[in-house]
Amino acid sequence: QVRLVASGGGLVQPGGSLGLSCAASGFTFSSYAMSWVRQAPGKGPEWVSAINFDGRITSYADSVKGRFTVSRDFAKNTGYLQMANLKPEDTAVYYCAAGRRLMDGPAAAAGDYETWGQGTQVTVSS
Repeated sequence: QVRLVASGGGLVQPGGSLGLSCAASGFTFSSYAMSWVRQAPGKGPEWVSAINFDGRITSYADSVKGRFTVSRDFAKNTGYLQMANLKPEDTAVYYCAAGRRLMDGPAAAAGDYETWGQGTQVTVSS
């Protein structure tokens, strides 16, 4: 069964840090690129970051560049999104997704991903 399970969300104060994980199972993790997409309340999905199949290429939305870091661990079949200097506008449900190719940029929020994780809530508030 192809599956992605996102975890690590929570409540954090502005300026704080949080790490998200996306555990993959049921498919060859190293053959897929991974993306993170978020959706804030009342807004459409927003592509956040992506990493290619071998981890050598990463890409970030301008809104998170310099604050977020995407990575992946092939031994653990897990992708990560490390978030620092969080802002209230980062509040959203964060989803991970796996696709056959690296997708980045605004259109990647609706990309043709093979599978999606269930989402994890990140709330940035004092």
